[in-house]
Amino acid sequence: MADKPFKGKINAQGTEITVLSVGDEDDFISLTDIARYKNSEEPNTVVANWMRNRNTVEFLGIWERLYNPGFKPLEFEGFRKEAGLNAFTLFFSTSEWLIEANQSVFVY
Repeated sequence: MADKPFKGKINAQGTEITVLSVGDEDDFISLTDIARYKNSEEPNTVVANWMRNRNTVEFLGIWERLYNPGFKPLEFEGFRKEAGLNAFTLFFSTSEWLIEANQSVFVY
């Protein structure tokens, strides 16, 4: 039987950050909550800019190769090649990231 998810909060430099824990190994930290430290009015802008960065896209690709058995490396390669260019946007939302290349990083 799967463990029931536990949702809690941690406080980092005055910013509350949501943490979702499932079992003993799976912990998810809200990137949006972390981005609120930089821009409390529009944290989605901070996340969108981070998602455009070539280093971020490279990191996500490595993460997916290691932890996602359903990862689609050929679809990902197109994102990786475009990352960092002025006109590049990964997607309009993390939902599209999940659907397009079967990514798992942002599930919760």
